[in-house]
Amino acid sequence: MTSASTPQPRRGNTRQRIQDVALELFAEQGYEKTSLREIAERLEVTKAALYYHFKTKEDILIGVFEDHTRPLDELIAWAGAQPRTLETKQEIIRRYHAALTGAAPLFRFMQENQATVRELSIGESFKERVISLSELVQEPDFSMADRVRCVSALFTLHAGMFFMQSVEGDPEEKARAVLEVAIDMVTQAHHGPRD
Repeated sequence: MTSASTPQPRRGNTRQRIQDVALELFAEQGYEKTSLREIAERLEVTKAALYYHFKTKEDILIGVFEDHTRPLDELIAWAGAQPRTLETKQEIIRRYHAALTGAAPLFRFMQENQATVRELSIGESFKERVISLSELVQEPDFSMADRVRCVSALFTLHAGMFFMQSVEGDPEEKARAVLEVAIDMVTQAHHGPRD
């Protein structure tokens, strides 16, 4: 089938395409320097067509954030209903790693545009989710060092997304290593001495 006879994407796909292209542009040139006009041009649509789906850049970013953080919300709900065992905590780390991996473009944007993210509602919303997860992987009777291990396990996953890119090696092997270290930290905290 030639491109001339390719049907236009369905409406649901248009919204996703807008979000994907906007996120690409935000990553390339920064959120502040990207205009709705540039997003429309990259998509080869009119600004009016773009406005049909999103009125502002922030609306686009909020839509991207909501779509990509839905797995985090599901993880938090799931984890809250599970027994507070080491196995549950290890599974929280595994699922959080998968959620971060699935939303890598968004989290890279958030890392590279921290000032913008702090000013927008998504920054506080993401922070609340991470705090909820950190509470789910630790216990009140953990020593301070073990609490730090649990929180650090989550941030090991974050750091792995960004800083391991510059480390030589197979991407899948690096991802497995990051996950292994994060799980080790939670496991060590669970078995550590209590104050």
